[in-house]
Amino acid sequence: MLKILKEKNPDIKFYSVLDDAFRTYGRVITNLDTADFVSAGKQLEIPENVCYRPSMEEFESLDGAGVIENEIFGTLSTEIGCCWGHSSFLNATEWHTSCEINIAVTPFVLLLGHIWDIVDNTIDASKFTAFYVPTGVALECYATTLHYCPCQVSDDGFICVVALPVGTNTALETTLSDKNITAKNKWQLCHFENEAAIARGVKPGISGVNYQIKY
Repeated sequence: MLKILKEKNPDIKFYSVLDDAFRTYGRVITNLDTADFVSAGKQLEIPENVCYRPSMEEFESLDGAGVIENEIFGTLSTEIGCCWGHSSFLNATEWHTSCEINIAVTPFVLLLGHIWDIVDNTIDASKFTAFYVPTGVALECYATTLHYCPCQVSDDGFICVVALPVGTNTALETTLSDKNITAKNKWQLCHFENEAAIARGVKPGISGVNYQIKY
């Protein structure tokens, strides 16, 4: 699959999260059994677009949820939800003041960047790198890693379990001067071509090609 993705997407740097190139973006988690997460995630019906729920009982009730909360987040209260659906474009990017845990229920691609490449609230799309994530792999994206919705590698769409500190990505209850903050513990920029996100109030800040992952 990685070979096919590289051939079909020659205009973007492409690696696997198992490659050394991933080391500045995050790490693969080896002490977490993901089988139950994958099994629970496969019960979800994949919608036509993209759905995200920050907290879901079907994942938070699993034994592995305790490993995530205690050994990865250091006993910090943790929410475990899911992002799933159909998506192929870069479109936007976000970051948090904490790491984010992803578990691949299906294979998918993450388009990742570094927060230090944002200059004057703008980053060129060429600063992003594509990483293929195989089914069953759990990874930690560091707080300095720009990320967003996974990209599918088949017509069936994608399913990605997401773990974060409780409250992350939920609705703001305070008016803030920093308009990059679009939800609790969530800073965001969208591509200048993403008219739908701009209409929702997301600040445009990604210039250049709005990459589409072909498979």
